[in-house]
Amino acid sequence: MISKKCKYAIKALLYLTDFQEDDRSIFSTEIAEKENIPQKFLETILRELRNFQILQSRRGKTGGYRLNKQPNEIKLTDLMRMMDGPIALLPCVSLNYYASCEECNEKTCTIKPVFEKVRDQTLSILGNTTIESMRHN
Repeated sequence: MISKKCKYAIKALLYLTDFQEDDRSIFSTEIAEKENIPQKFLETILRELRNFQILQSRRGKTGGYRLNKQPNEIKLTDLMRMMDGPIALLPCVSLNYYASCEECNEKTCTIKPVFEKVRDQTLSILGNTTIESMRHN
């Protein structure tokens, strides 16, 4: 299950994508109101997205947030890892955050192969899904 933080990040990016061609920045207050996201929580998320260089921000009357990357360059796998960390359901099958299970022998484990398949299918779907492609669903 993805966190609310990740879900809100996706919603905010989708909202910002709608205004990308208008060449204007959007205030966090507008995003929070339109997408029903708690303002303080959203500001933290937007700062993180800026730190990951997904967004850029400006202060002042014409300030706000805008995309720093094209929506077709923002994959859900990358975004989910930024916001939540591992995507895999078990640490022993994670590609980027691998950790062995202390109670398990991976060579004889009958659970791991199933969750590797789940990981592979999940990564395939999320890796082929961008913010842009989500707009057209």
